[in-house]
Amino acid sequence: MLQSRKHLVLGSRGQLGGHLMDFLARASEEASAFDILDGEHYDLRTRGNTALAERLAEADFVYFLAFDVGGARYLKKYQDTFEFIDNNARLMSAAFDALRRSGAPFIFASSQMSNMISSPYGLLKSIGERYTSALGGLSVRLWNVYGYEADLDKSHVITDFILKAQHHGAIEMLTDGSEQRQFLFAEDFCDCMLRLSRLYGQIPRDAPLHVSSFEWTDVYSIAQIVSELVGGADIIRGRGGDTVQADARNQPDPWILQHWRPSTTLRDGIRQLVDAYAARPPLNLTTRARRGFV
Repeated sequence: MLQSRKHLVLGSRGQLGGHLMDFLARASEEASAFDILDGEHYDLRTRGNTALAERLAEADFVYFLAFDVGGARYLKKYQDTFEFIDNNARLMSAAFDALRRSGAPFIFASSQMSNMISSPYGLLKSIGERYTSALGGLSVRLWNVYGYEADLDKSHVITDFILKAQHHGAIEMLTDGSEQRQFLFAEDFCDCMLRLSRLYGQIPRDAPLHVSSFEWTDVYSIAQIVSELVGGADIIRGRGGDTVQADARNQPDPWILQHWRPSTTLRDGIRQLVDAYAARPPLNLTTRARRGFV
């Protein structure tokens, strides 16, 4: 039986962090939260943050999930602004310095967009990967993780489609839906993070790890699945294509499949999310927007 460890989740009240905190609790793992929403003492942009140093000293493993980011609407609006770039640059500089001082083992949540340097978000994640490599940590490139989101200012495409279908009876798309993506259910993401933390010393550091479903799906097909699951919402396609990624398409490295595989099909994951939003409609946490963390 594996011994429980003390995990520290940076960005613990964000989309990824919230799911991971719940998952670790269900796995009987001790998890410590760290998120700016818990108070200014938990602002990762503050260099020399004593609260962070104390939590790092107690932690056996750290998940660096905090970032100022959101879905396509959010990135289109903010990623070229000074505040977005400054939030994430200061966040990484301070947090990686604290990790360097502590020597704690950690995973940095990067993105499959990290090689898309035309995107400020992608470029910033690429810098985070370089920090991680210099410190001997693990970078994971995440591919469109979806799950319950409470902050609608930062929501992603599947959440947007579900809520539009449930509350308006129609899915109005930002694009024509021809762009293809790989979507990963949040529960599978969490399972992968815990698995990698246990294999931390065995994972090679010569390339980032791609954490994905390894299945391509066009966005219009997502709208069709959502429409069917909510009982037949209309689908209104946009006229233009993808402007955030310009439909640039990477290919995920399948190396990670030697140690972990996603277990949730796209349809089953969307069904679970439809049910979750029907049972618990989200509050729009407008006070959270632009605070600097996911």
